[in-house]
Amino acid sequence: MTEIEFLFALLVLVAVLVRVAGAIRIPYPILVVAGGLGLGFVPGLPEIELEPDVVFLVFLPPLLYSAAFFSSPRELRAYVGPISRLAVGLVLVTIVVVALASRLLLDLPWPVAFVLGAILAPTDPVAAIAVFARLGVPQRARTIIEGESLINDSTGLVALSVALGAVGGSFSLGGAALEFVLVSAGGVAIGLALGWVVAHVRRRLDDPPVEITISLLTPYAAYLPAEELGVSGVLATVTVGLYMGWQSPGLFLAGTRLQAFAFWNVLAFLLNSLLFILIGLQAPRLLEDVSGSPGTAIAVAGAIVVVLIAVRMLWMFTVPGLVRVASSAVGSESLVQSPRERVLIGASGMRGAISVAAALSIPLEAEGGGAFPERDLVILVAFCVVVATLVLQGVSLPGLAHLLGLTEPRSDPEGEARTRAEVARAALSRLDEIALEEDLEEETEGRIRAVYESRLDRLRHRAEHGDHHEGGPAVYERVRRELITAERSAVHRMHEAGEISHEETRSLERDLDLEESRLEG
Repeated sequence: MTEIEFLFALLVLVAVLVRVAGAIRIPYPILVVAGGLGLGFVPGLPEIELEPDVVFLVFLPPLLYSAAFFSSPRELRAYVGPISRLAVGLVLVTIVVVALASRLLLDLPWPVAFVLGAILAPTDPVAAIAVFARLGVPQRARTIIEGESLINDSTGLVALSVALGAVGGSFSLGGAALEFVLVSAGGVAIGLALGWVVAHVRRRLDDPPVEITISLLTPYAAYLPAEELGVSGVLATVTVGLYMGWQSPGLFLAGTRLQAFAFWNVLAFLLNSLLFILIGLQAPRLLEDVSGSPGTAIAVAGAIVVVLIAVRMLWMFTVPGLVRVASSAVGSESLVQSPRERVLIGASGMRGAISVAAALSIPLEAEGGGAFPERDLVILVAFCVVVATLVLQGVSLPGLAHLLGLTEPRSDPEGEARTRAEVARAALSRLDEIALEEDLEEETEGRIRAVYESRLDRLRHRAEHGDHHEGGPAVYERVRRELITAERSAVHRMHEAGEISHEETRSLERDLDLEESRLEG
């Protein structure tokens, strides 16, 4: 089996594992990692090595951009305090604690111990977002977790570069702090500048394939120049993603928006799935490369997992309270996490692809010359920690959320109906203004008004009785679906008889699909 054939087989396996994960209610990244782990020990299969450049250059930019684009800048700004404390403060504290633990357990040289700490300190944006997207946790906790995981890998990667330089070289705390500020500020500046340019270009286009292609190239256009200039490519990508998401209402026409969102949903799913299964496939090679007993590395990794969870929990139950006391003001109640939310956020610190890629990026030679001390051991420990946190914490999080009573419906049909009704009333109000301004014909105005008033009647009924209450609006929607099915059958029948062209068929099918999707909404 060639590597290309093996890659297609992996995609088939991913589809099966995702379907199984949905059936047994386990977040799909967990089962995909476990599947890759088991597949890695099957003899005779091609060996696929996960190169750090592949993760950093191929997978990371589009995944970070997609996550940032679909985030809410307003909500991230509202929780900037807890997010920044977790993404910077907790990462730095975790680096120190993991360095101490690895020094005690493995007797690593201090610089190497800090390298391991920097690798394992940041949580993984892919893992956190993929897992919590399937859980109905409160929006506040979800926003903090996702915001933290979007930013904290920049802190960890900058700390890693400093620690690597200290192995066989020199270290300056002041220089490291200045480097962190410059690298972060430079990444944000590049992301904002690129976002401004891309937004101006996109506003002058009306070509969906070209616009979607530009959106695919945008994260790479941010990441690559930033890395070449020595600043944070991660922050540049996240920044341009947030900026473009903020500007998106004025950038897309309706048809382009539908196509672009569908494209990014599929792309993010494929990249996530491949990345998780490739992580699992690395196990055999890492076990072969390490000198000495792999059991020692696995045991130490288990101890470090406990340390990581303990440090995160301790942070969640000390630092937020100290910050509020120091500021002499509790602030808005909406910004204060409950003890149950703190437990859930504390238990969500999974590590993932960034930690694996960061570990694999450790050079063979140290800064001052000679072999990098304990390189294979550090990589294996990091890999074991990643797998353990992904599988153990990922599997336990849904149950923990239920136990804490922090699950809520994925949607609020009654609340959504009230919102849609308010939107429809805004349209009717504007229709009144247009009727006065343009002296609309009575028939035209009546037809348009009837559409919105009929919609309002259905939405009022849904807000009062819910989706499943049988009544006039529910009957209307059921009958409309049956009529759409009849229309679709007629289109197919005419196409088979040669009465309409293939292009006409596709156009009619698209209109019917859009109409049916509006009913589902």
